[in-house]
Amino acid sequence: MASVEIVEVGPRDGLQNEDVILSTEQKVAMIEGVIAAGVRRVEAVSFAHPKYVPQMADAEAVMESVPRSDGVTYIGLIMNWRGWERAVKAGVDEVNMPIVATDTFNRKNQGVDTAESIEVFGQVVEAGRDAGIGVSAVIAASFGCPFEGEVPVARVVDIAGKLAEAGAHEIALADTIGVGDPWSVEERVSAVKPVIGDVKLRAHFHDTRNTGIANAYAGVENGVQALDASIGGIGGCPFAPAATGNIATEDLVYMLDRAGVEHGLSLERLLEVTPTVAEALGKEVPSALLRAGTFPSPMEQA
Repeated sequence: MASVEIVEVGPRDGLQNEDVILSTEQKVAMIEGVIAAGVRRVEAVSFAHPKYVPQMADAEAVMESVPRSDGVTYIGLIMNWRGWERAVKAGVDEVNMPIVATDTFNRKNQGVDTAESIEVFGQVVEAGRDAGIGVSAVIAASFGCPFEGEVPVARVVDIAGKLAEAGAHEIALADTIGVGDPWSVEERVSAVKPVIGDVKLRAHFHDTRNTGIANAYAGVENGVQALDASIGGIGGCPFAPAATGNIATEDLVYMLDRAGVEHGLSLERLLEVTPTVAEALGKEVPSALLRAGTFPSPMEQA
């Protein structure tokens, strides 16, 4: 049976672009909810500067309060060496560092060009080995950039090769602004796999133009081993104009359930969490499953 790992990014990528800033207690409750639904890897916090991402200002407090359960791994997003230092002190299990495929976006996101971020990433990998902390990389804007437009496949392949050589334990291709399609997913995944060897390949899709779930399907079909998703479909990038939410975790699980793809999550339990997230944010969330429900319905299955 086919299988794919689902990485829950709602507590970080989901909340970082929301106008409402949740309390530490609300964030921890959200994390506890997705863990109860079967999630085993959670991108829980970001160590970006609070001046630029105030939604993540309590990263240390969140990490101090999350439940430490066997088999559950907490990921912290870092932008630079200072973020790495904070992440280590906060007690994360993994760090995830974005490397943007274009220099313009990387400068807006991290203040340096792509090559400089790759250099810092290599330093973090070395430090991670000593600290026993896994270090993964996300190639942001792998499918298109809001500032430079189309991103050549060769550029993504080149960056992926350098990250693998630097020692990344996992590399993700991210459609940060939601411009990709299933055919470009197939093209880029197929091009990247030969240069990263045995390094685990993950994908991160946004549903800006309603292609996110289709892209996730294409990722699974082409050998992506893990997929990011956000409870309720919340999220976006503060540094990318008009970037909307991630694919909803429950929508992804529904599709995988229908296809018979193993993932380890409970759709029923996820749908208990989503309304609480919407209530905390004070708005409707993009989740299709929250609006339409499952099929067949529980009553029809009985």
